Parts: sequence; C-alpha cells; structure tokens
Amino acid sequence: MLLAMLALLWIPLAIAPWDRHDWLLENALLVMVIVVLAATWRMYAFSRPSYVLIFVFLCLHTIGAHYTYAEVPYDAWLQKLTGHTFNSLVGWQRNNFDRVVHFSYGLLLAYPVRELLLRTWNLTGFPGYLFALDLTMSSSMLYELIEWAAAEVFGGDLGMAYLGTQGDVWDAHKDMALASLGALVTMVVLALVQRRIRRDFAREWVDGLRAPRAC
Repeated sequence: MLLAMLALLWIPLAIAPWDRHDWLLENALLVMVIVVLAATWRMYAFSRPSYVLIFVFLCLHTIGAHYTYAEVPYDAWLQKLTGHTFNSLVGWQRNNFDRVVHFSYGLLLAYPVRELLLRTWNLTGFPGYLFALDLTMSSSMLYELIEWAAAEVFGGDLGMAYLGTQGDVWDAHKDMALASLGALVTMVVLALVQRRIRRDFAREWVDGLRAPRAC
C-alpha cells in the first residue's frame, strides 16, 4: 500500500519536472532505495512503523526532486492558503526545503537504522542508540560527498542544481548537522519513551520475527 501511495505521488511529479536532468539524478537514489528494500524484504523485513517513516521521507524526496530542492514553492502554497509566506512567519531568508529534508533524514530514518542494527548485530541498550545515531550521521556525510562528486562530474547548472547550496558556503556542514540533530532527537525521544513504558518496540519486532522460525 505504501509503495502504491508513493507511486501515486511520483507519477504526476515525474511529468515535466523543473529540471529533467536534476530529476534523473535525484531519482537514482529513490530507485536504489526501493530496489534494495524489495530485494532484502524477506531477509530483513522492517516493522510497519519503520516502513511508514521511510515512506514519508521518500515522499519529501520526491517533491524535492520534481522542483529541485532549492525551488520547492512552499512559500507560494502557504500564501495562497493564508495570505502569508512561511519564510516571513519564521524569519527565513532562503528556501529551506532542503534543510527540512536533511533534518527529516535523521528524524525519520534513525529508527529504521536502529531496528536494522538490532536485527543484524543484536545491538541493544545504549550501543543500539549510539550506533544508530553514528550510522545516520555517517550516511549523511557520505551523501554530501556523493553530491560533491556529482557536481564535479556534471558541472555547470546541473551540478549547482543538484547541490542546491543557494550561495551558502557552509551548506554541506549545516545539512550534516541537521541530519545529526534529527537522528539525536529520535534516539533521545525513543530512549525516554521506552524507558518510561519499559518496552523496546524494535526488540519486540525482532523477537516476533524469530518466534515462527524457532517453532
């Protein structure tokens, strides 16, 4: 169902994107993620909450790929509804959709990462939270290196559209910091909730998958 819903969003946004070449580059990541999830579904099935979190992130990425991240017209959308731009309400001077998505990367994907670490390496307790945070931060850094390499290879307007720095020399650093902050928020909240109710949702999911095999 989530894949069908993503397709309903992706298909109309695949028609006449703002920059077709940038759209192709951005969607290479989306296709790769879907292929990996489909290929490893039987071996490393995530819980439903994790799939929902991944789905939400891919929806945000699909929107960014259609407009290019620096041109997503969220200001125009809100102005039509309320008469005010979002940037004027919060004091932003640039299009920060890319920053929101980088923060969402950590916020939404840290939990699936922790679930994966628990299932593959049996990382529980504090190491589970720490390594989930570390892996999310590391993958964010790796993506910035991929962006840099792609910009160097393609150059010109395509390279700049893919980077989406909007003239900020510290753009990559801020993106990594926001992804790290998002992951930290998720891990702290998850740890506090699980400590409060004394339940480990990811552990319960893993145990639930192992039970039929044991039988």
